Amino acid sequence: MFERRERVEKQSEFWVQADQLPAVTASAFYRRVEATLQKMDFARQVWAICEPCYAEALRGGRPGIDPVVYLKMLMVGFFENLPSDRAIAARCEDSLSARAFLGYGLEEATPEHSSFTVIRDGLGLEQLEAVHLVLLRALRTHGLLRGRQLGIDSSVIEANAGLRALCQRNSEESYWDYVRALAAQAGIDPQDTKAVRRFDKKREGRKTSNAEWVNPHDVEAKIGRTRDGACDMTYKPEHVTDLESGVILRAEVRPGDAADHDETLCERVLESVATFSEAAPEVALESHPVALGADEGYFALGQIAELQACGVRTVIAEPHAARRNPARASAEERRVLRRASRARRSPSGQALLRKRGEHLERSFAHVLDHGGLRRASLRGCEKLSKRQKTAALTYNLSVLLRHLFGVGTLKQALAFGRAAMRVLFYRFLQWILAVVAAPSFKAPISPQLFHSNTNQHRLT
Repeated sequence: MFERRERVEKQSEFWVQADQLPAVTASAFYRRVEATLQKMDFARQVWAICEPCYAEALRGGRPGIDPVVYLKMLMVGFFENLPSDRAIAARCEDSLSARAFLGYGLEEATPEHSSFTVIRDGLGLEQLEAVHLVLLRALRTHGLLRGRQLGIDSSVIEANAGLRALCQRNSEESYWDYVRALAAQAGIDPQDTKAVRRFDKKREGRKTSNAEWVNPHDVEAKIGRTRDGACDMTYKPEHVTDLESGVILRAEVRPGDAADHDETLCERVLESVATFSEAAPEVALESHPVALGADEGYFALGQIAELQACGVRTVIAEPHAARRNPARASAEERRVLRRASRARRSPSGQALLRKRGEHLERSFAHVLDHGGLRRASLRGCEKLSKRQKTAALTYNLSVLLRHLFGVGTLKQALAFGRAAMRVLFYRFLQWILAVVAAPSFKAPISPQLFHSNTNQHRLT
């Protein structure tokens, strides 16, 4: 027998007039996004910020991809819940609406997914912070950034690494080689995979510690619990949000085992206050009261004292209040605890905690669950922080769009269109029924035609 091969005829070249090609037109939602970016002069400011990173490329070689195009492609990924660079690049290549939003015609090739890595490595966190500041200034202009009530919270994302590749930090022995050695000592055949797994689940002293085990492919990923309660390699994204509008002031990805109340808490909060002062330089921070709301995981007496010394009103519940002995605390510690307890129990403090649950959880839902970032496709805190900052930038843009047009995301725009069509249909149906029920209406046909064959259903 021989292998059959089909003869494939190649298409020869032919010419088509440009006016006969399909028009590349953005959808109504992306047209609004483009109009909003043009009004704040987004492109010119981004070019000025990113110009130092492209200075080396101007000396020769292939020209770099426009950073505005890169940011717009990430916006498309956020609005359409695309989890990876490949998915974003494929969507921008196939969609006429996305092409028009990026400024590409049908005859032009959109950037490939490999270009994302080059741009991401070229742009630093300082450049992305400056671009984020452009959005914050626009939000401040529209009255959406107050900076008086802040909230801080963290969530969890799954790392781009698995537990199967774990190895010991000292001996570099893989996890399953270690378990097979223990199973052999217990008299179990190490080649029987099912028996080894059963032994691993029931063995005494079973513990997987970050101090002992590490993933060699992503050393910054840590063993932890995911949102569903499963054990996996994780990272911890953290947002500092303006609780009066939901605007994200600061976004960062930290290791999965980093404590919320560690010694950098005060520094992270003060960085957010400094970001607000850059976005609103006309506000004097000395006369600008700042309140911080957080859950009990952020309570640490030393950090609370530092925040209060910097003029920040802390509204954070103390998890060990019932077990704390005031007699063993110093006078300064008792003063800090009284101020924290008084702020939390006050009506304004309770209102602040309710806003924290509303705006902080909403930002995580939009960025992680509906923005495609619950599962990490990158490795390392720096790269993930860059991706998180661009997602926070797009989320803030959606807040501005919701304020200007009443629609903040593509899914919301589609739902709004369906709801509008549904309302128009019901209005039209009500008008038809009103005309039919009018006394002066004369039926053009016999009423018996409206009866069914069984005479069980009648038109009323």
